[in-house]
Amino acid sequence: MKSLRVVVVDDEPLARSRLKRMLQNIGNVDIAGECANGHQAIEQIPKIQPDVLLLDVQMPEMNGFDFIGSIESPPNIIIISSAEEYALKAFDFNAVDYLLKPISYSRFCKAIDKVSRYYSRREAPATGNEEIFIKNGSSLVKLKLRDIIYVEALENYVTLNTSDEKYTIHFTMKAIESQLPSGVFIRVHRSFIVNKGMIQSIRENTLDLNVGNTVKSIPVGKSYRDSLLNEINVMAR
Repeated sequence: MKSLRVVVVDDEPLARSRLKRMLQNIGNVDIAGECANGHQAIEQIPKIQPDVLLLDVQMPEMNGFDFIGSIESPPNIIIISSAEEYALKAFDFNAVDYLLKPISYSRFCKAIDKVSRYYSRREAPATGNEEIFIKNGSSLVKLKLRDIIYVEALENYVTLNTSDEKYTIHFTMKAIESQLPSGVFIRVHRSFIVNKGMIQSIRENTLDLNVGNTVKSIPVGKSYRDSLLNEINVMAR
């Protein structure tokens, strides 16, 4: 696997220096940049396109969560904070890990190892059997990707719909599309991504999905129709 490109975002110079020193002692890691605040990160991250972001939550003017919500396709993120209270919110923003300051070197290595394995899974072909954890109230619920029937955009959130549950998370459609395996899911509309295995029928501007014991009609955008038809096996005479 190629080296992980890491960017450190923290408003404290000493904290940035310590994180970089720890990164330098870990193999297969490239320190691609550092930012002192969220505004610098907004400007630099699209140019650098890192694989991993070490992101402090408590920064002036723009905190870490504000920053995540401001970019369309966040990289893998390890949240860093001196408070435990943001842990569940961090996973709601799909953070790979959450580190409490002061960070021990052994705990830091575990986080980097975790994100390395997560990154490896994203590089490898996915089947839909992969599992993720979704925030549901005050708990985290394990969900197989293949159990997601469709994803629907809802302003700054998306809803993941299964046969009997609906989970709302703070994510953009572009970001969630990049994390779902293309062999299982396909975007059919600016507001909808569907599980290809659940498609029952396709018409000119809509398709039907099997959702439990019911059928859900989903719009198909004109710009997505051709790619949808290219993804399915059509037998015609």
